[in-house]
Amino acid sequence: MYFHFHLDDLGFAPLAQLFKRTAITEMGHVEALAERILFLKGDVQMAATSEVEKISDPAAMLAKAVAMEQGSVRDYNSAAKDCGTNSDAASKLLFEHLVGDEEGHAAQFERQLDNIKRFGPSYLALQSFGATSSSGTA
Repeated sequence: MYFHFHLDDLGFAPLAQLFKRTAITEMGHVEALAERILFLKGDVQMAATSEVEKISDPAAMLAKAVAMEQGSVRDYNSAAKDCGTNSDAASKLLFEHLVGDEEGHAAQFERQLDNIKRFGPSYLALQSFGATSSSGTA
């Protein structure tokens, strides 16, 4: 959401919306994982694992987002493998579904980053013409 807020403030509404939609999906992932943990009689611990990195350059935000999504893909694949080893098919299926979502997010962020590299820094400004920000202003 940090990237969404800053991109929206910079006037890059389409990219801001991509980050917002992704963050909402990620909140759904947290909910699904918490529900599964509770079903398995575990306890849910909600704590930030690291401080939000202050990035103001859109391309750097995208690169960071790609790296984070790829890390999630790696971690969820490992978790799915562990679940399979421990005969927990439902948890394995959940992690496999999350892998697909994370791969999709990474692909969307990579596409935007590639377009910035291909068309230059004006790409984001050009795609923002006529788009409205999430606060309702142009």
